[in-house]
Amino acid sequence: MAAVRNPVEIGLVVYPGVQEAAVLGLTDLFQLANRLAAERSPDALRLRVSHWQLEDASRTVIRTFDSESGDSEPSAGNEPAMVILPPTLGDPIAREAAAPYAGWLRACHATGATLGSVCAGAFVLAESGLLSGRVATTHWAYRDALAIRFPDILLDAGKLVIDDGDIITAGGYMAWTDLGLKLVDRVLGPTVMMDTARFMLVDPPGREQRFYSPFAPRLNHRDEAILKVQHWLQARGARDVTLATMAEHAGLEERTFLRRFRNATGLKPTEYCQHLRVGKAREMLEATTRSIDQIAWDVGYDDPGSFRKVFARITGLVPGDYRRRFGLERAALPGGGS
Repeated sequence: MAAVRNPVEIGLVVYPGVQEAAVLGLTDLFQLANRLAAERSPDALRLRVSHWQLEDASRTVIRTFDSESGDSEPSAGNEPAMVILPPTLGDPIAREAAAPYAGWLRACHATGATLGSVCAGAFVLAESGLLSGRVATTHWAYRDALAIRFPDILLDAGKLVIDDGDIITAGGYMAWTDLGLKLVDRVLGPTVMMDTARFMLVDPPGREQRFYSPFAPRLNHRDEAILKVQHWLQARGARDVTLATMAEHAGLEERTFLRRFRNATGLKPTEYCQHLRVGKAREMLEATTRSIDQIAWDVGYDDPGSFRKVFARITGLVPGDYRRRFGLERAALPGGGS
């Protein structure tokens, strides 16, 4: 008779402002994975799901729910093997509120726990100092706030999930499904992960946040000359512009303009214009039935092939695939190929 293996505990942190739907959704996802794994093999490894919360009296983080006991009797004990910081629907957690969790997260990590965050849960994780010098992601709407508060993080908000071994970060609100499935894959294997994804009717991990995030230019940099050019580019859709005309509009010498533009916006002028044009193209692909060649021309590209390459580099999808995923018309459209 095979020996019974101890379950792998995944702890969900219920911090102030946490999205409770994600906490409950992850709980259900892991318990569903257990059931599907058991259907394939009665001796399959099992996931133990727990919730962890700050106890006001002791100011320590304790287990407040345990799927193994089936009740919500608070208990202390060994740290979980994996810890997830779910998203929040509000503002990122304040530093003071996150501080008690930071020490606990460091202790979990020191015992070998894998840590994960979703969306603004990255702010809680970052307070531990464990993201310093590490590659991480968060929801695109929180990108600048996280970068300002923790400038030593190597932030890549274009990715929906970044698996950096002992630390996994995920982007958007619903990316808890991606993170959850990734952990199922690690513990129970790819077959059970795919079974779980199919049962839940969600895509398995592999999406990218840039499929969904619109271009959000930096406008609060206080460089009035560059802001003037940004407004001018927005008004004309970045069509028929050159470095010389942009510098002239800013009233700056070209080299000075290049340096100040990149410092203010984080992009070269050419890259910035490409993002504006692709943003307009995304709107047309979503809301019209114009051919992709026509859209390329409308947003300022004489060569549709060049447009397709730029669009794919920025969004992660070729125009035809983008239209099929996000367009109002799901059926094949004239000129809607890749």
